[in-house]
Amino acid sequence: MRPWQKTIALGMTWALTAALAPQAFSKPEPTELIDQQHCMFCHTVDAPFLAPSFRQIAERYRDKPDAAARLEQKLRLGGKAHWGDMPMPPPSERGGPLSPQDAHTLIDWVLSQ
Repeated sequence: MRPWQKTIALGMTWALTAALAPQAFSKPEPTELIDQQHCMFCHTVDAPFLAPSFRQIAERYRDKPDAAARLEQKLRLGGKAHWGDMPMPPPSERGGPLSPQDAHTLIDWVLSQ
């Protein structure tokens, strides 16, 4: 392979990797849990609705050391409003009890947005 061909091949490889990297490293959506907990009744992935979007939540909390644990607890128990007037409803009003592992799965996915 000639030097200029190597340069083109390397450039194409880099461009393809850059284009696919966000998809390759993003976490799969826990669709069953999202449906079970009725998350989309108030949230969307990328735009505020009745509550902040998952991306807004990720942007606010992603770099805070204790955020995941606090958000998991709020998800499991409900809690006061931090984004306007609407509090996070308790599990009994969403889809039933949520295990610590399921809460972790949901919050881990939200923070990856």
